[in-house]
Amino acid sequence: MQKDQAQKRADRIGAFREELEDLEKEEILVLDDRQKERLASYHRSLLDRFASQYDVDISGAEKQLSWSMRIAAFLGALALSAAVFFFFYRFWGGLGTIMQVAILVSAPLCVVIGVDYAARREKTLYFASLLSLIAFTCFVLNLSVLGTIFNIIPSQNAFLVWGAFAMLLAYASGLRLMLIAGMTCLMGYLAATIGTWGGCYWLSFGERPENFILAGAFLILLGTVPHRDHGNFPNLYRGYGLLTIFIAILILSNWGRGSYLLWSPGVVEASYQVFGFLLSAGVITLGIRRQWPGLTNLGSTFFVLYLYTKLFDWWWDWMPKYLFFLLIGLSAVLILLVLRRLRSTARGGRS
Repeated sequence: MQKDQAQKRADRIGAFREELEDLEKEEILVLDDRQKERLASYHRSLLDRFASQYDVDISGAEKQLSWSMRIAAFLGALALSAAVFFFFYRFWGGLGTIMQVAILVSAPLCVVIGVDYAARREKTLYFASLLSLIAFTCFVLNLSVLGTIFNIIPSQNAFLVWGAFAMLLAYASGLRLMLIAGMTCLMGYLAATIGTWGGCYWLSFGERPENFILAGAFLILLGTVPHRDHGNFPNLYRGYGLLTIFIAILILSNWGRGSYLLWSPGVVEASYQVFGFLLSAGVITLGIRRQWPGLTNLGSTFFVLYLYTKLFDWWWDWMPKYLFFLLIGLSAVLILLVLRRLRSTARGGRS
């Protein structure tokens, strides 16, 4: 069992206890004292084991505090990473080349050792995530500054090395923050490489959003690979890849000149608008069938976003503003009716 599975089991136990109390109050199901004691003892032993082995949140207050700790850890990691960055550039000029190289090589290694130590001692991985972001920052500065010292020609290969480092940290300690950093760097490498194949300078890869569609598709493909030790990683691959594709389609549906297609900008924009609607509808359907709520929410968000963007293009310039917002509200009601119909269909399928 992994931590996510233990947390889901603990949540189910809490929901079962609340439901059992309501059933007893309504005299639908009343257990005798011996059954209650056996059930309570079994649940206590499970929760104690989950708390000691996986450090899961047992109560609602613990969940709220855990979210606060995640936010504090992330903000602290950003602040410490910024401190490392500005420290480098504040005192860097006064150091010799040998000392600079020694610091650049040793800094990420020392922090990685700290990440491994924190991951072994702490099950929640808050401090490990904090230190991992600092290690990643040190490693990025390492390659950047070493390239400046030794006059190395910059290229998109730096994204690949940074991504590999972040992925190693992610898989070694189960750090989702580092997995997101690694996927971001990997997409940057793939998009820049594809851009160079099309004749662009590698730093101009952002001018071609279709590069990110291919990179996002590659991440979705990685999400189909099962992970025995990190069961939540495939969901991150799928969600992050689809998010990248949706954003790229949104840009292309309003900026056809950024496409590789040789069609007119108007035709390109219209094509990507249709593609965006079809893809978001397909993602909603897939999320419902596979019971992936994250994909369902993502597809629904971008379906509505595509729709409102298109309505803005059609009506904003010539329609009275009160009528425009009235139609927006009516379209929201129509979407609610359609989603309620889908919800009723899904409920009937379960019955």
